[in-house]
Amino acid sequence: MSAESVPKGSSLRVVHLPARTPYARKLNGAGIHALNAYSATELPEISPGVTVPPDVTASWLLSHTPLDWLDVLHLHHIDLETPADLERLLDACARADVRVVFTAHDTQPMIDGMDSFVRRLGLLLAAEVPWICLTEGSRTDLATILGAKLPAAVIPHGYVVPPETVRHRAHRPADSGVRSLLYGAVRASRDQVSPVVNWSLSNSHASRALHLLLRAASPADFTKGATSKLPMLLDAARSDPRISITLRPYPTDAEVLEAALGSDLLLLPYLWGTHSGQLELAFDLGLIPVCSRVGHLHEQFELHRQHGQAVPEPEWFDWTAGHPNLFGERFLAALETATTRATATRRRIDHKFLDYRVDEHERVLAAHLALYEGGTP
Repeated sequence: MSAESVPKGSSLRVVHLPARTPYARKLNGAGIHALNAYSATELPEISPGVTVPPDVTASWLLSHTPLDWLDVLHLHHIDLETPADLERLLDACARADVRVVFTAHDTQPMIDGMDSFVRRLGLLLAAEVPWICLTEGSRTDLATILGAKLPAAVIPHGYVVPPETVRHRAHRPADSGVRSLLYGAVRASRDQVSPVVNWSLSNSHASRALHLLLRAASPADFTKGATSKLPMLLDAARSDPRISITLRPYPTDAEVLEAALGSDLLLLPYLWGTHSGQLELAFDLGLIPVCSRVGHLHEQFELHRQHGQAVPEPEWFDWTAGHPNLFGERFLAALETATTRATATRRRIDHKFLDYRVDEHERVLAAHLALYEGGTP
């Protein structure tokens, strides 16, 4: 494998595994050249006719060794890889002198079991890979889970949609009622079915609307015994003409922005989670989040307040304690309060907050670059 197509220069050649998420696809520029930037119109070739796919896997990288065509491998959702492939990939990076950095997006596995999740994290610890945590609380939680001090820097999530694409936009005024948005993948960490049912059956206002912006469905969502609730979600949505569904391969920044600008509330029914990029989107666009108080989402909100930034406080509902049979009424109470707030408050984009986002992004990039260049957390 020749590295001539991607020469080493002033910018570090970085591969994100994977690069589809808003978090990964904004880590480009300022000395960082992402070889598989999701938003790029043309990806650089690592050899004639070969580019690194945005949804690159460990097995793809292992089939394109030696890895002398990149400088840094930034790992994200490692529970998509088998422990064996992850271990082989770490060895291949060591042989090619490729710097490996890991962002711990979650403190629980999205797929597979906790034992395999901890095993993967243990491989990274053994390889002395530097970590990035998105909140102080998640770093503490992971250290407790692993029973070890983590080599982790805390770098906040930052914006979802680049401020320059937001600055000259405005919310589309509602024809009448309050509009809600629920978007993203149908994952075990979110309860999307009961919020849709509660939204639909709790009110008879013909002017209200709910938009579902979903990731493409996969065979695993429909096979017998599947844990995905997608079929139930689709059945619930189709029974109410006020609910619209947009299915995309993987929603782009532009598609998310368009959906958000036509909304008043952003529904975030997490059952568990460490942080939320969707919560950051609500802050950027002035949406009212209807958000479960789980993980370190409240820490994300408090971080902006500590920096003197005015962001809309979520309408919180507590799913961290109590019997699951109570979750529905808690969500519905929060939804009704948020709807009242939305009726009384006009949605607006805070340009002062966007200025803060630009400055924050420069600090986020600088912190990543320091780790990429060999700095210690």
